[in-house]
Amino acid sequence: MLRATLLPAGLAASLVLVPLPSAVAAPSADAVIAEVYGGGGNSGATLKNDFVELANKGGAAFGLDGWSVQYISGTPGANSQWGVTPLTGAIAPGGRYLVAEAAGAAGTVDLPTPDAAGSLALSGTSGTVALVRGTDPLTCKTAADCAADPRVRDLVGFGTAVVHEGSASVAGASNSASVARRTGLADTDDNAADLAAGAPTPTNTKGEVAEGSTPTGPTEPGTVRIHDIQGTTRLSDRTGKTVAGVPGIVTGVRAYGSKGFWIQDPTADADPATSEAVFVYTGSANPTVKVGDSVLVTGKVTEYYPNFNGGSQSLTQLTNPAVTVLSSGNALPAPVVVDTRNIPGTYSPQAGADGTVNGVALNPEKYTLDFYESLEGMLVQVKDVRVIQATDKYNELWVAADKQDQRSKRGGVLYESYDEPNVGRLMVQQQAPVAQQPFPVANVGDVLTGETTGPLDYNSFGGYTLVAGTLGALQDNHLQREVTTPAADRELSIATYNVENLAATNPDAKFAELAQAVVTNLRSPDILALEEIQDNNGAKNDGTVDASATVAKFVAAVKAAGGPAYDWRSVDPEDGKDGGEPGGNIRQVFLFNPLRVSFTDIPGGTATTAVDVAGTGAGAALTASPGRIAPADEAWASSRKPLAGQFSFRGKKVFVIANHFNSKGGDQGIDSRFQAPTRSSEVQRIKQATVEQAFVAKLLAADKEAKVVSLGDFNDYQFSPALAALTKDGVLRSLVNELPEKEQYSYVYQGNSQVLDHILVSPEVGYAKYDIVHINAEFAQQASDHDPQVVRIKP
Repeated sequence: MLRATLLPAGLAASLVLVPLPSAVAAPSADAVIAEVYGGGGNSGATLKNDFVELANKGGAAFGLDGWSVQYISGTPGANSQWGVTPLTGAIAPGGRYLVAEAAGAAGTVDLPTPDAAGSLALSGTSGTVALVRGTDPLTCKTAADCAADPRVRDLVGFGTAVVHEGSASVAGASNSASVARRTGLADTDDNAADLAAGAPTPTNTKGEVAEGSTPTGPTEPGTVRIHDIQGTTRLSDRTGKTVAGVPGIVTGVRAYGSKGFWIQDPTADADPATSEAVFVYTGSANPTVKVGDSVLVTGKVTEYYPNFNGGSQSLTQLTNPAVTVLSSGNALPAPVVVDTRNIPGTYSPQAGADGTVNGVALNPEKYTLDFYESLEGMLVQVKDVRVIQATDKYNELWVAADKQDQRSKRGGVLYESYDEPNVGRLMVQQQAPVAQQPFPVANVGDVLTGETTGPLDYNSFGGYTLVAGTLGALQDNHLQREVTTPAADRELSIATYNVENLAATNPDAKFAELAQAVVTNLRSPDILALEEIQDNNGAKNDGTVDASATVAKFVAAVKAAGGPAYDWRSVDPEDGKDGGEPGGNIRQVFLFNPLRVSFTDIPGGTATTAVDVAGTGAGAALTASPGRIAPADEAWASSRKPLAGQFSFRGKKVFVIANHFNSKGGDQGIDSRFQAPTRSSEVQRIKQATVEQAFVAKLLAADKEAKVVSLGDFNDYQFSPALAALTKDGVLRSLVNELPEKEQYSYVYQGNSQVLDHILVSPEVGYAKYDIVHINAEFAQQASDHDPQVVRIKP
């Protein structure tokens, strides 16, 4: 690693920078050039392209935006120039990053999908490659000058290159051989000592390798065992190293998605922190091994993040594998039974100095995430477990392995605070094709009886996952969809329902199912606020913002189901300004039964006009109805603006605000490697809540007896800062807190029954009979992913 010392600006005038001599090593703690190959497409080459592979030895991501890989010939002359390939993205901790360069006329094998691509034609035998902060070409042409350039982060000279680190360039590069760092990504600033020639092994950020680059299968067990590879932290200290002849029994095979198989050593070590299993990634090739095979595997140790930007945990893998099957039909290692007896009650350890738990020593007896990590890839088993999230379209469900997690009234588990995540949640997927063993179609509260067994994985959307080789039998507990209490004649019923990207182009069956729920389960509320109504052509992105056809189809479906002939009001948004599915232009819409309640139409409401409050006392009114609250405020950037409407029921004025706050997209999950996880989307929701609270406060200042109902999909929990901001100074009270604790949920995510939808009322509303009507979130068959809510008030 070449480094020069950077001084504070105030000292630059009095001190002189002195380049470090090339013999002085400053080993990199993070990004290095891991492998260089210039023989791509040359005579005798298998690979078609040259490439440069980077690696990250650090515990945090290494951002590459604004960086570059640069190359110059081995003996640069007066007119020689450095070629530049700009980089973007990041290298995950322990991860790889592949830069494809020029192709030649020969070769038969493509590189795995590169993370960056350039057109540099590297020599197969001699040259210099540098990792550079910036994209301006270097000007140095000697080792000393390059050492003095602070932009140079790492440099590899190979063959007879004049520019190199340390005593000499690394020898041995050819049309069939790359130069790569030795064990542990050694960096002593001596190219000859740190790198060696060998067969090219290009690996991208996903751990994918080139087809046909698999080495010869091992014939004898090596000295490394799986627990040596896994180690006592989340990241293997053998990352980047090729391990030979690792023995194990195949315990599971995955021939879809991220293809490969799990192997487990039946002879465990004495350390409970070290997993005895590892996933062997086969790229696009279907695994050829079978469960019960005894194998030897030679492969490169890599760390793979299923959702790196989302903060996921890493999976230690063997990539570019060479596999020898020694025997078949062997007994599998006994699974670890995961249940209340061994799942720790504390969810996550504290993060290290880098903000992650990657380098923190595992303590599986104290922390839930450490417990699951210590079993990564191993056979685990759950017995007689309750389903806490219904089967989805991907044939996945969630179960409660710990019976002590807070149970909901109908069999789920409640998410009650940031500090106390439910520890026993496990996703269940399936190894076997559906034709061989159909995946159970389960609802919340059903039970997988008997034993469900398979390797413990980690999925791309977050959450540890039991990839079942054997599934328990489904015990159907016949969960029923709820029906709310009908409103009395003098009660005004107001409901909210997120109808999940509803467009006129959706099938009639979806409209019919939603409409039937409105009529039967919600008892045809007097006012119904709908969220996620799309424009008439749905996701087609052609500038359409009109949703009249979508709403008309919904109203007709309600009438056909035996409901009232609803009238409706809304404000069309600006094209592409309210977020949601691109082209869909989702918005909120008021439906109301004109035989029961009237809408007070006040002109002036547009996509960009802010509704205000006029008058005082009994004369207080909106300046536009329907109207949007502060649509130009930064709080609503790329998000839905609240829709305010003024209604009259039995001569009494009622103000209703329909909401759809910004989503939780981009937040780090509760099982993130970052602890505590960052809830980045929360910042905007707090701003949104603050704006709306101020509007309600202004309305109450004009008329302290104003009846205000604010409802919708707020995308946040009852205990969140956003809801605290919305209810500040008591202008609104959240009705969810008045339900029995075990009924406080409207949505299910990663096995957690949680609150995202709310109905809030102003103090003068007083009487409010509130109900979350559970008809969707707990069921495999859903018209929407949200449960609707209804309140009955007496204005």
